[in-house]
Amino acid sequence: MHRYLRAIGFSEITSPEYKKLMIDTIKNPDYRGYTLSENDDFLAEFSKNYASELGLTVSGTFDEKENFQIEYVFPYLKGAGITSYEDVSVERHAAEESFAGICDDYRLGISLIFYLQNRIPYVKALTTKKLPVRGTTLTLSALSVRGSVLLPIVKDSWDLNRRKEQSTKRQALMRDAKNGNEKAIESLTLEDMDTYQEMSRRIYREDLYSLVETSFMPYGVECDQYAILGEILCVQTVTNSVTKEKIDILTVQVNDLTFDVAINIIDLVGEPKVGRRFKGVIWLQGRINYPEEI
Repeated sequence: MHRYLRAIGFSEITSPEYKKLMIDTIKNPDYRGYTLSENDDFLAEFSKNYASELGLTVSGTFDEKENFQIEYVFPYLKGAGITSYEDVSVERHAAEESFAGICDDYRLGISLIFYLQNRIPYVKALTTKKLPVRGTTLTLSALSVRGSVLLPIVKDSWDLNRRKEQSTKRQALMRDAKNGNEKAIESLTLEDMDTYQEMSRRIYREDLYSLVETSFMPYGVECDQYAILGEILCVQTVTNSVTKEKIDILTVQVNDLTFDVAINIIDLVGEPKVGRRFKGVIWLQGRINYPEEI
């Protein structure tokens, strides 16, 4: 069973219950999608919400006798809003017909890798030779099974304006550096060295989380899992319709990226409120928003 099922409210599900859940999702989906793959396999995907924007997706193929063969199942959180306008590339996973998305967003400075939620539109575009699709946007979301709430860092209007200016300047430098501008590369290197020296000096007398306001770091050996620290912008509590377990959906801002994180209330230490910070390990998912139906 999938490790992140507890993040959508199935913390104590048994193997027989899990099988019933898959059958229910296939028979009573809120969304279904079909397409032919490059190998002429008939791919299908069934999704059902078990709480607001939280649910289960069952993916597989139909054989020649129209029998559905389940390939894999994953829980999801359908995020709100647009996280990034940068171009996204997609790569197939080796073990199954699922996909990973890669986005180079200048606000992070690293390649952002996520689990693709909507594979059917992508495979349709791939088989009909419509790639690359221009004008796409990206909506990120995440599931977490371990997190805590930290107090905020006190900031005044001057701090906020300075941070915004620094962020805008760094994004411009990152863009220039990617295009091969040597001065931009040198400026970024010197800036990182100055930051390291300042942190090394202050860490002896100040708490780490009073110095680091937000962070986004790869976690473990799986490329779509991250350890994050970000400011909570919105809090919503929803209830799983089957188990009646409560899940907190937190809208967080991490390194200027805004996306939703779902976590079971039994896995969250502390009381989430707007302005406080969320610290936890997440499984990052993403949905590519195409400008028109593929």
